[in-house]
Amino acid sequence: MTAAAAAVEILKREGITQAFGVPGAAINPFYRELKNVGGINHTLARHVEGASHMAEGYTRAKAGNIGVCIGTSGPAGTDMITGLYSAIADSIPILCITGQAPVSKLHKEDFQAVDIATIAKPVTKAATTVLEAAQVPGVFQQAFHLMRSGRPGPVLIDLPIDVQLTEIEFDPETYEPLPVYKPQATRAQAEKALSFLLESERPLIVSGGGIINADASDLLVEFAEVTGIPVISTLMGWGTIPDDHELAAGMVGVQTAHRYGNATFLESDFVLGIGNRWANRHTGYNLEAYTKGRKFVHVDIEPTQLGKIFAPDYGIASDAKVALELFIEIAKEWKAAGKLPDFTAWAASAQERKATLQRRTHFDNIPMKPQRVYEEMNKAFGPETRYVTTIGLSQIAAAQFLHVYKPRHWVNCGQAGPLGWTIPAAIGAATADPETPVVALSGDYDFQFMIEELAVAAQHKVPYVHVLVNNAYLGLIRQAQGGLGINFEVNLEFENINTPEIGVYGVDHVKVAEGLGVKAIRVEDPNKLGEALEEAKKLAQEFQVPVVVEAILERVTNIAMSKTVDMSDVTEFEELATEPGHAPTAIKALQV
Repeated sequence: MTAAAAAVEILKREGITQAFGVPGAAINPFYRELKNVGGINHTLARHVEGASHMAEGYTRAKAGNIGVCIGTSGPAGTDMITGLYSAIADSIPILCITGQAPVSKLHKEDFQAVDIATIAKPVTKAATTVLEAAQVPGVFQQAFHLMRSGRPGPVLIDLPIDVQLTEIEFDPETYEPLPVYKPQATRAQAEKALSFLLESERPLIVSGGGIINADASDLLVEFAEVTGIPVISTLMGWGTIPDDHELAAGMVGVQTAHRYGNATFLESDFVLGIGNRWANRHTGYNLEAYTKGRKFVHVDIEPTQLGKIFAPDYGIASDAKVALELFIEIAKEWKAAGKLPDFTAWAASAQERKATLQRRTHFDNIPMKPQRVYEEMNKAFGPETRYVTTIGLSQIAAAQFLHVYKPRHWVNCGQAGPLGWTIPAAIGAATADPETPVVALSGDYDFQFMIEELAVAAQHKVPYVHVLVNNAYLGLIRQAQGGLGINFEVNLEFENINTPEIGVYGVDHVKVAEGLGVKAIRVEDPNKLGEALEEAKKLAQEFQVPVVVEAILERVTNIAMSKTVDMSDVTEFEELATEPGHAPTAIKALQV
């Protein structure tokens, strides 16, 4: 069979049933085999970067998934670099397959011939241009081994067109995936880590995205319940413990954080981090404020992560699932022997802060304050909802006000934050798990970056609700510029000559969305937003397409965050909740 056919056979035997991409001359032989061999569904993207983000959303939505994105030579590969960067930054495995000029033309500046393997190396676990057709099976086998082993991440395979077309000997019936390598904590290491609990009075668990990657959220909850220790989720670990659990203590950081989460963290004396990176939006840049007065144990699957940001008091290189299994075993033994301290009063104090330190969401202003949008989303969308979002004030406020109850129900590119990510990632997530309702969230600029991908969802009948908060501003950049005393090149407003009724809000997102084949509703009154969200859910199911709900916001709202990138120094720009009616959808009713 051709090397391209062998590659498709391997994809199937590695569990791949779905791919996203855009064909082109240099990858057409591979597409021929996708058709002839069969067994893999394909979604045609409108932009190759969109295909890479669809692959990300597909991986992130369901345990065990690996998203595949495919493009031709030259600009297709460079377009997918952003997706690869986003994937490696968040430890997400995706496989990027590109076409390439013939081997003999690689150094002759051939049309659309670029050294994509060299370009992709910094943002992949491996990037290879295959020069010998007989190596194709081994390169694909190794790719899956790398993506699944240790810290997960993306791989790029570049296939010259003549390599794709060359016939090789390959027996798919006897193909077997390589064993996956994951470091495992020992009993002695686990006992050493938990020994810090015996000297602690106010411990916390920091639950990171590595727990989701390990499919170990149930074990995390069990460990917290056995020990009675409150849990702080990172942005990537949000959903590892339900927000309404009595041991869920909120999120910590300089932006995507809760007042009560930061307050509880600053009272702690020991922190056990599992599957987290100590990312700067969590710790802030003032590491002394984050670390002073408390000891740290860090568990991570990647040995070089230990000590990268600051030196823990003890570190373990281990898969989160294996470590948690040992932690539970030891904690149960110590509890039965009366050796484990009682942290009941400490956990109760975390819940007391959760009930008193809240931000206000209920405003009746027209144009709307963004806080009210999240309040209405909490009312309209239940615990089964999977949220998909990327970056900006919309994402930061969402993390402060929305609620997540399950792992993989907060799909967010936490580190890279590329604008435009939301629409294609939502398509990928909804494709991976059509039974779970998907709600995407974008600011107006993120929405405009890759708006053409809405046509993909219309063509392939991928329904979801897309909440679009529109203030015709680069809101996060505007807020960041405030410290520099400028408000420069962040204004998106203009008077649209074709839609004068929207004033200075410029782009008519309703018309554009409808032109791309989806439904759209514009809302200006916050008291009508709930009705619009309910209508959107019905329309999405009736027509099997995305439904955009555009909320027209006030032009300027400053969302709570630290001006000094210090998690102990967060500025609250808006009114705080002082009575229960100010935050009616908070996890706990406000105690005054």
